[in-house]
Amino acid sequence: MLRLHDTATGTVRPLELREPGRVSMYVCGPTVYDVPHLGHGRFVLVFDVLRRYLAWSGHDVRYVSNITDIDDNIIHRAIRDGRTEAEVAREYEAVWYEAVDALGILRPDADPHATDFVERMVELIAELVEAGSAYQTVDGVYLDVGRVEGYGLLARQSLESLQAGARVEVDDQKRSGNDFVLWKAAKAGEPSWPSPWGEGRPGWNTECVVMALDELGEGFDIHGGGQDLAFPHHENERAQAVALGRPFARHWVHNGWVVVEGEKMSKSLHNFTSLTDLLSRVDSRAYRLLVLRAHYRSPLEVTPATTADASAALERLDNLVRRSVEAGLAEVAPDPDAQQRFGSAMDNDLDTPAAMALVFELSRRANAALDAGDLDRAAPLVAAVREVTGALGLVLAGGGGVDLDPVTAALVAQRDQARSGRDWTVADAARDELVERGWLVEDTATGTRVRRR
Repeated sequence: MLRLHDTATGTVRPLELREPGRVSMYVCGPTVYDVPHLGHGRFVLVFDVLRRYLAWSGHDVRYVSNITDIDDNIIHRAIRDGRTEAEVAREYEAVWYEAVDALGILRPDADPHATDFVERMVELIAELVEAGSAYQTVDGVYLDVGRVEGYGLLARQSLESLQAGARVEVDDQKRSGNDFVLWKAAKAGEPSWPSPWGEGRPGWNTECVVMALDELGEGFDIHGGGQDLAFPHHENERAQAVALGRPFARHWVHNGWVVVEGEKMSKSLHNFTSLTDLLSRVDSRAYRLLVLRAHYRSPLEVTPATTADASAALERLDNLVRRSVEAGLAEVAPDPDAQQRFGSAMDNDLDTPAAMALVFELSRRANAALDAGDLDRAAPLVAAVREVTGALGLVLAGGGGVDLDPVTAALVAQRDQARSGRDWTVADAARDELVERGWLVEDTATGTRVRRR
């Protein structure tokens, strides 16, 4: 039975499903106003691994991850660039999906866009106002958190403790410093929608609660995202559902930060490294492996040294697959003990470091068997390596490969030759043409690797 850390209780507890055998997951997606950073890459990988493991375990998974396509950052970017908010959102959504596709992330079953749900958001806010849980001010509509039982659960603090640390500006009409905006009154030149409280737009917290409930229904199984979202964003989502008496997420899962010299990586701190830049320099599988080797709740530092180490480890696994193909290993069932150990590790709060330790143990044993010419002993071990890495979304190279048409093969060769000669203009042009032809392009230690989208 899978046991996961639940932020709401602060404990590792069994995942109790709304419906046996079926898992409903909502993971907060990107606000599309800039290129994704490494922290974004980590959270999509963590929840991709969770999703894949649930499916490997025999569950039917419905995975929803939203796109926030209207917010302050998008508006500011549009003003700065002299474009519309919709143009900014479309551009960076495309950048987002190019990056996560390169990471081998499974696309969501649904990716609701905030602007498609504004009418439903207005309806939910109206219900909160009617219930007396929300109130209007000159600049919008706010939720009165004092009327929400258990507010502060995901922060692991009481409302009184949160209020002690809150600050209310002198001219602020909020009843409490923790009250948060549900509807923002329109400002000149900004996008707006009609509502009973005048023209305006929804707050970020209202966007997600509406999309989660509409896509997955009440009492869905897992709500996930980065650790920085637990409070106030996820707490504020939960508060709106609680105020309306609507069961919300049954289990809250949050991954740890990517850090730079011990400090959280974020755009606001101006210390973020572009995910797209990393993927142009490092095999995307190496970043997945780096994430897998750290527990999802622990900090993860991404440096040239850690990525180089992951790349070297990945090459060892690729070499095992290459050796097994060259040796003509028969296709057999994976070692059953390895499968059981993998399941036990993952059921223990998604212990991917233990799972990867198992993979490298199996790899060493398989290589030893191949060295001894014992193909019968090697075959189930190699099959187990493939089984476990496949369940984790880590695709190993070295066996078979993709059949390339002559034009694609020529572009790959051209890119490799240009990169070896440090002719980045030609290399980038070859990459762009490969992408236009429908290939995902990854740079590995052995050269350019392409695969279909």
